[in-house]
Amino acid sequence: MRLMIVGALDGQLSQATKLAMDGGAKVAHAADIDIALASLRGGRGADLLLVDVLADIPRLIAGLENERIYVPVVACGTQSNAAAAVNAIRAGAKEYIPLPPDAELIAAIIAAVARENADFLYRDPVMARVVKLADQVAGSEASILITGESGTGKEVMAKYVHARSRRADKPFISINCAAIPEQLLESELFGHEKGAFTGAVGRRIGKFEEASGGTLLLDEISEMDGRLQAKLLRAVQERLIDRVGGARPVPVDIRIIATSNRDLAEAVKQGTFREDLLFRLNVVNLKLPPLRERPGDIAALSEYFVEKYAKANGLDERRLSAAALADLVAAPWPGNVRELENTLHRAVLLSDGPEIGPDAI
Repeated sequence: MRLMIVGALDGQLSQATKLAMDGGAKVAHAADIDIALASLRGGRGADLLLVDVLADIPRLIAGLENERIYVPVVACGTQSNAAAAVNAIRAGAKEYIPLPPDAELIAAIIAAVARENADFLYRDPVMARVVKLADQVAGSEASILITGESGTGKEVMAKYVHARSRRADKPFISINCAAIPEQLLESELFGHEKGAFTGAVGRRIGKFEEASGGTLLLDEISEMDGRLQAKLLRAVQERLIDRVGGARPVPVDIRIIATSNRDLAEAVKQGTFREDLLFRLNVVNLKLPPLRERPGDIAALSEYFVEKYAKANGLDERRLSAAALADLVAAPWPGNVRELENTLHRAVLLSDGPEIGPDAI
């Protein structure tokens, strides 16, 4: 886990650094927000930012959003910083931890981030076969295409593969090709040089370089336009990229995983996706079945989400009644795991007592 600590390294933050390193984290330090943003923009990845609560956290989070850098922020400070802590949470910080740091709390945060990056919960034999194949190919350098309906857990599976690969201690970088406008996606993927276009005030490292040594997840690859598909094909084949406005190709050492909720073979027939790119990406296909085809997973996932959201909301232990669980297993779940999670989050909040009945579902 890559942790970046942002703020002056006084005694208490230094202690937090030591505790994090003892817990297995790789720790980097940025003296202030501007240095942190510049470091992240320049390609230094982080799985978590631990930030002095007295820093301008709203500006940091706004900067991360503007740069489309997706990394959770945890604020830290003393008990006298209560007002600043509230402002940090309102601005978008995920958590607030008090200083001096508690070893168990630091360890719990690191473990939570690690779990988020590596866990894949399943019980059904249908999913077990997919996971077995994932385990077989995780240690290879082969490109993997993960397919399945929206909400089936394609990104979670990609993280599962990365965590079991020889690149597990290197960055896992994800980019959603459908969420970024076409005119910006090229720069996001390949980076740009200063002056490459209006607003390019400095060199920007793209996701390919940010993922150096690790894994790059190209989420919803089917939404990429034909021109970028051609540029991506070269990167996949030769492991060379061209920054926008760059004069020389840049070598990259990465493993590529792509996802799609569309039938890419059909997209090839329709002329919207390159066949040669599909061959390069689809060395191994992990096809995730929809939740309705793996009923054995519904109970396990439901219990997990109930426990997760009861803890997250500071509630006493919750459990599902037999009737509620039967309704969950029988439901079609067109939104798959994402819909199930949302339903159970709401059910935890709406339940009147320790048992969640059908009415709360």
